[in-house]
Amino acid sequence: MGTLRDLQYALQEKIEELRQRDALIDELELELDQKDELIQRLQNELDKYRSVIKPATQQVHKQKDLQEQHRTKRQAISAEPTAFDIQDLSHVTLPFYPKSPESKDLIKEAILDNDFMKNLELSQIQEIVDCMYPVEYGKDSCIIKEGDVGSLVYVMEDGKVEVTKESLKLCTMGPGKVFGELAILYNCTRTATVKTLTNVKLWAIDRQCFQTIMMRTGLIKHTEYMEFLKRPTDILHKYIIIF
Repeated sequence: MGTLRDLQYALQEKIEELRQRDALIDELELELDQKDELIQRLQNELDKYRSVIKPATQQVHKQKDLQEQHRTKRQAISAEPTAFDIQDLSHVTLPFYPKSPESKDLIKEAILDNDFMKNLELSQIQEIVDCMYPVEYGKDSCIIKEGDVGSLVYVMEDGKVEVTKESLKLCTMGPGKVFGELAILYNCTRTATVKTLTNVKLWAIDRQCFQTIMMRTGLIKHTEYMEFLKRPTDILHKYIIIF
C-alpha cells in the first residue's frame, strides 16, 4: 500500500486528468455549437436562394420549346439553369460588357442603396456589374408597364423617369437608382409603370443571367458548408482517444 503522499499525488493526477477532460468537453461543445450555427447559416442561405431557384425550375418547363428553337442562336447564357449542380453552373460563361470606372461605381452604389438588393454579397454584386449592358430610351418612352412579365433589372445612369401605379404618380427617379428588381427577385409581374421624362441611359441585366449568379453562389456556399460539416474535428479525435 502506498504512503499518504503517494495517494495524494495520485489524487492530484486524477484531478488534473478530469480537469483536462472537462476542458476538452467544453471545447467539443463549443465546436458543436459552432457547427449548429453553421447549419443554421446554411439553411438561411438556402432559404435566401429558394425564391430564385424554384421560379427557375418552373420557368424551364414553360419555355423548353421556345429555348430549343433558339438554342443555336444564343451565346453565353442560353437558358435558365435546369440542373442545379455546381459543376454545371461553374462552366456557364457569363457575358461581360466593358464600363468606365465611373459607371461601375454608379451601378455598385445603386445596388447597395436598394433595399431588396443591398444584402447581396460583394462577389455577386461584382458579377452583376460586369454582366450589365447599356440600354437607351428616348423621351416619353415606356420602359416598364404595370402587369407585364418582367425579365430585366435596370440601373439608371443618366436622365429621369416617372413611376406610376394604377395611373397614380408614385415618384420620379434619376441617376443611381435601381428599378424593375421585384419582378426578377420574386418572379411576379411588374408592380408599376415606368416612363421616361427625358432621354435616358440605363444599364440592364436579364433574368437568366441574374438567376445564374444567384444560384451559382448559393450552390458554392452549400458545397463548402457541407464539406466542412462532413470533416471530423481534431478536438473530437482527441476526445475519442482520451476516453
